Amino acid sequence: MAEANDEFWHYCLALYARPGVSPACRVLQDDYGKDVIIALYCCWLGASGRGVIDDARLASIDSLARPWRSAVVEPLRRTRHALKDIAGAEALYARMKAIELEAERTAIARIAPLAPAPDPAATETARAAAARENLLRYIGAEAAAAAAAIVAALDAEAA
Repeated sequence: MAEANDEFWHYCLALYARPGVSPACRVLQDDYGKDVIIALYCCWLGASGRGVIDDARLASIDSLARPWRSAVVEPLRRTRHALKDIAGAEALYARMKAIELEAERTAIARIAPLAPAPDPAATETARAAAARENLLRYIGAEAAAAAAAIVAALDAEAA
């Protein structure tokens, strides 16, 4: 399933680079406690034609991701944030950022293989709708406004 890992990784990088997506992801993470990798996974499932995720599968993915996130990704992120404004720590900050990114890639490798096969018959419109539905299922109505830039990027992909 290395193919799914690589596909999901490249999808994350491309979506994250779209205007407004990076700040929206940080708000989901910092203000709503959402795992950005899971949010992007939800988007990828729909956008790649893998369909809509149900609550049980979403809970299963979160349960699988939680130990790695808690033990590795979040401590790395806290350390990186602590270094951000310390004079003379710029090189260490950059290395911590790269290590955190690698930890996130490992998180992707843990969940990407669990994705169903894509449906080649899924239309772009159906894919975009599934991506939106998946994202909103994960983040909940309370965080929907914060994800507006992500939804706009998903809609732009389908246009």
